[in-house]
Amino acid sequence: MSTLANLQEKLAAEINRGQTGPIEGQSETGQPLGEPTEAAPGPEQRPVSYASAQWLQRHWLNGGGLIGGIVLLAVGFAGGSMFLAGVAGLVAISLIIFGILNIWKDAGRPAPIAPDLTESDHDRLWERKESNSLLATIHDALGDITVTRSIDRRILDANATFRKLTGKSNPEGLTLEDTGLMFRAVTDAKHQDAEIVTPEGHRIFAWHDVIFRDPATGQLCIQSVARDVTEERQTARLREDARLKAEYNSAAKSRLLATVSHEIRTPLSGILGMNHLLAQTPLTLEQANYLTGIRQSGHALVQLVEDLLDFSTIEVGRFQLHPRQETFRPLLEGVVEMLAHRAHEKGIEIAASVAADVPEALEFDPARLRQVLFNVLGNAVKFTQTGGVLIRAALQGRNLVISVQDSGPGMTEEEQARVFGEFEQAGGIVEKSAGTGLGLAISARILRELGGRLSVASERGRGSEFTINFPVGLVAEDEDERRHDIVLKGAHVLLLAPEGAASTAIAQTIRTLGGQCRLIGAADIDALRRSPPTGDRYPWTDLIVDHRMAPLYFREGNEQALPTLRKIFLVNPEERNTHPLDLFDAWLIRPLREQSLIDVLSGRMRGMEKRGNIFEGVSEIGITTPEAEDPSLEILLGEDDPVNAMLVRAMLAKAGHRVRLVEDFDGLRSRAENGDARPDVIVTDFNMPGGTGAAVLAQLRAQERRQGLPALPIIVLTADSRDSIRRQALLAGADAVILKPVDPDRLMKTVQSLSKLNFERV
Repeated sequence: MSTLANLQEKLAAEINRGQTGPIEGQSETGQPLGEPTEAAPGPEQRPVSYASAQWLQRHWLNGGGLIGGIVLLAVGFAGGSMFLAGVAGLVAISLIIFGILNIWKDAGRPAPIAPDLTESDHDRLWERKESNSLLATIHDALGDITVTRSIDRRILDANATFRKLTGKSNPEGLTLEDTGLMFRAVTDAKHQDAEIVTPEGHRIFAWHDVIFRDPATGQLCIQSVARDVTEERQTARLREDARLKAEYNSAAKSRLLATVSHEIRTPLSGILGMNHLLAQTPLTLEQANYLTGIRQSGHALVQLVEDLLDFSTIEVGRFQLHPRQETFRPLLEGVVEMLAHRAHEKGIEIAASVAADVPEALEFDPARLRQVLFNVLGNAVKFTQTGGVLIRAALQGRNLVISVQDSGPGMTEEEQARVFGEFEQAGGIVEKSAGTGLGLAISARILRELGGRLSVASERGRGSEFTINFPVGLVAEDEDERRHDIVLKGAHVLLLAPEGAASTAIAQTIRTLGGQCRLIGAADIDALRRSPPTGDRYPWTDLIVDHRMAPLYFREGNEQALPTLRKIFLVNPEERNTHPLDLFDAWLIRPLREQSLIDVLSGRMRGMEKRGNIFEGVSEIGITTPEAEDPSLEILLGEDDPVNAMLVRAMLAKAGHRVRLVEDFDGLRSRAENGDARPDVIVTDFNMPGGTGAAVLAQLRAQERRQGLPALPIIVLTADSRDSIRRQALLAGADAVILKPVDPDRLMKTVQSLSKLNFERV
C-alpha cells in the first residue's frame, strides 16, 4: 500500500474529531435547511501545483515509481553508456526498494474503512470540517454546549464550553455521566434538562439530542446541543411556588370563613329564635319596639357574615343568584328602618321615596338586593355627620335605578377611583376604623353578577351620590290593581318640618301617590295662624308636624290654628314618649312607610286609639309560628347546643308536635334504629358528638335498607352555608337542608311536606 492510505486515515480521523453533525433545522453539511449549498470547486479550478501533487500521489508513489525504475534501468543498458546505465540503475534500484518496502508495510493492514475518496469527496469533507468548526465557534460564543457521541454514548468530540463547564479538558471516550452531568425533568426521548455543577454553582441546560450518520465512516452518532436555562427554570419554579401558595391561602381562607360562619351563626340562631318566641308573648309597645331593635341588629350581623362569605365565593367563581317575585317597597323600607336608629343617634335623617311607576312586585334576588342596599346605605350613614341620606327609586325601561344621596364630606377623584376596591376606605381615621372596607366592593360585584353596575358621583365638601342600576323582571299587574298615582288623590297636606332628606321624601311620596304637599318652615307658623291658607289653590286637608318643630308649633297657641285641618304628628320612635301625642289626631313614625302614610291620610287610621294598630302596621314583630296540620307527629330532634335545642324544640312544640331530644349522634342512631319506637321525622344538626353527620346519615339509610324499613324523613340543620356541605348532606341521605338561623315558617312547612310524603308512601 502507498502513502495515500496514511493520508486518508488521518483525514478520516480529523473528520471524526471536527464533525458536529446535523442539528434540528440544518442539513447534513451544517447549512440551514431550505438554503442552497454552494458547490465545491472542481479540479479545473484548483492550482497546477495541487494537481501535480495529486498526480504524483496517485500514480508515482502507488507503484508508478517501481515501473519507472525498471524502465530507466532498461534504457541505460540499451544505450550502451555505462555511466548512464549506472545512474539509471541506482535510481531504479532505489525506487524498486522504496516501492517494495511500501508494499510490505501495507501488506499486514486491514482494508481501510473509508472508501476510496474522489477529489470531490475530499473537497466536501474539507468544507464540512470548516462549517463544523464555524458552528462550534458560534455555540461557544453563545455559551451553548455541543457534544458528539457514538451510538454507545461515548464522547467523540465536545466544544470548548462543555470542556470549561465540566472541567474535562479531554472528555473523549467518557460518558456524560462520567463528566458530572445529571439529567432531570425528562419530557421526551430527545429533550430533557441537564444539571452541571460549575464553580459558579448549579446550572441547568435544556438538552436536545439528534441522531445522524457520519458520512465518512457510515456509523450512527448522537449530536447534542444544550442551552443554559437556569434563570428561566428558577423563574418558572418561583411562579409555580407562588401559585401553590396562593391556592393554599385561598383554601385556608375558605376554611376560616366557613368556620367563622358556623361559629357566628350558631349563637345568632339562638338570639333571633328566642326573639321570635318572645315576640309571641304579651308585650307592651315599648317592649315590642326593643325586640324589633334586637331582631334588626341580629339580621345586620347575619348580613356581615354573608358579606364575608360572598367575598370568598365571588373570588372563586361560585357565586349564585336566586331571583324570584318579590315586593320592592317593603324591602327598601325595611333596610331604611334597620339603619334609622344608627342615623338618629348621629342626629341625621334617612328617608326614601319610590316612584309611582315602580310595580308592587318585581322579579329579582331579594337577599342580594337587601345586602347591596344595606352596604350602600350603611356606608352613606357612616360618613354623614350632618344633614341626612335620601334614597330615591325609579324605573328606567327594564332597569331599577336607586339613587343614594348623602350630605357627607364627599370624595376626591382619587378616592372615587378606588372606593370599590377590596379593603379600601375613604374618610378619616374614625370612619376607616368602623368597617372592613368590603361592603362597597362586594356590592359592586353582586351588581355585576346581576347585570348592572354601582357608580358614584361626588365632589369634595358637597356629598356623594351612589347609583344602583340593574335589570329586573316586570310582573304583570291585575287590572283591578290600584294605581299608585291616584291613591292619595284629594289629600292636600301642609308639612311643617325642617328642610332635609325626611321632608323631601315625604313631600315627594305624597305627590307620587296623587296628593299635594306644601313644605312650610318656622317663619310661616305665625302667618298660618293669622291667615289660614284657605284661599290657596287647593283646600288643605291635613297638617303634618315634625317633632323637631313641635316647640315652635305649640308656642303662643299655634296648635289652635287651622282648626279644620287634621293634625298628624311625625316623630322618631326613640322620642315618641317625650311629646304630648294626645294633642294630635294621628301620628306617624320616621322613617316613614308608604303604607302607613296612606292609611293615615286616607282616614283609615285616625285618633289616638289607633296607636296600637298603627304600630302593628309598621312593625315586623307580629310573626307567629304556623300551626301544624297534623299535630300527632313524633319528631326526633338532634341538637347539642342547649340554646338552639330549646329554640327548635319550642318551635315544634308550639306547632303541636311531640319532640324527643338527643344531644349526640349515638342517641340519634339508637332511637332511629329502634323499630318499635321509630319517630315520624328526624330533625338533626349536622355537627354533633359521636361521629360525622354524613357518616351517621349513611349508616341510618343502610340500616333501613337491611331491615326493609321505610325511609324516615330527615331534615338537617347546619350553620355552614357552603354548597359542598349541602350536597354532602343530601348525598348522605338527608331529605332537606335548612340553614341556621332557622326560619320557623320554613321549618314547619318542610316538616309538614315531608311527613305527608312519608305517609303517602306508607
